[in-house]
Amino acid sequence: MYKRIAVSLTLSMLGAAGARAEPVVPAGYPANYAEIVKAAENEGTLSIYSNADAAEVSELLAQFKTLYPKLKVEYADQNSTELYSRYVAEAAAGKTADLIWSSAMDLQIKLVNDGYALTYASPEKGSLPDWAKWRDQAYGTTAEPIVFAYNSRLVPQAEVPRSHADFAKLVATGKDDFRNKVTFYDPERSGVGFLYITQDFQISPTATWDTVKAMGQASAKFYTSTGAMIERVVSGEHTLAYNMIGSYVLQRNRKDPTLSYVLPKDYTQVMSRIAFVSAKARSPNAAKLFLDFILSRDGQVELAKRAMTSVRNDLQATHGIASLPGATEVTLKPIRVGPELLTYLDQITRLRFLKQWQRALLAN
Repeated sequence: MYKRIAVSLTLSMLGAAGARAEPVVPAGYPANYAEIVKAAENEGTLSIYSNADAAEVSELLAQFKTLYPKLKVEYADQNSTELYSRYVAEAAAGKTADLIWSSAMDLQIKLVNDGYALTYASPEKGSLPDWAKWRDQAYGTTAEPIVFAYNSRLVPQAEVPRSHADFAKLVATGKDDFRNKVTFYDPERSGVGFLYITQDFQISPTATWDTVKAMGQASAKFYTSTGAMIERVVSGEHTLAYNMIGSYVLQRNRKDPTLSYVLPKDYTQVMSRIAFVSAKARSPNAAKLFLDFILSRDGQVELAKRAMTSVRNDLQATHGIASLPGATEVTLKPIRVGPELLTYLDQITRLRFLKQWQRALLAN
């Protein structure tokens, strides 16, 4: 993931919109939603902790501010580990952010499971697939593919791996050509890297260990930052990347086709940025408004402009993964929002897996 710097973003008041006397209830919402809007306006502020770069969601925040001009919005972006630790520490002191929004799916579910989420049935939940919601507490807000990325100038199209087995075979048979040229997240230091490789293992253990062994034989390089991997693939220092967060790759590909990508045909993992209203929120109603907005059609369309493809059932063909080239030819495997994500957070299970990882890397 890109390295984040914590920032606070306050959006200015929009005078014309602020002149509204009565709150506007979105179409299709229950009439008593006006009470939530009024309560949020009385709260006056909304604090959001997220690991999405503030610049990437600035227009989303601006649109929300247009809808609710009486709210002062504070947005702090930070990396997922910092976000988790900060939230837990502040919650213990009884004062923390109102809404938590992160791509670290397992850490988000751990917070929810530990009682940090407010139960709230969003009016938008009926438009979400079952895998993207849990107990009216945790909501998946995007459906982003996990992709293979490569340098299109240096990897011939005929060699580009189209499946996980292809990836392992290509690197294993051409390990001299790919020596020091393959990259992946370091699962020992990267939460998302650990999540994606353990999800791979649950889907296809043989192909996963074959890939890890091949990467070890090719002296692959491992990072904690998506940005670092993207820059090194574009520069040609590395030529092939495994299990990258698709939204960042797609966003860069739109500007520079040197960085190209593949949705693996055998299965393409689908990750989501999970949001929940904090049980410790000082402004729970304002947090509910923002959660509903990012799950709404307008919010989802805006996120899709930044390659954070939509999770909504009714937007799949136009703004979801189904709208991406080649998506209809692959098997999608969404990472379910729920307690299954806690399995590998158990310290004994985690350490056992990482020992297997190290053995596979060192295998000849």
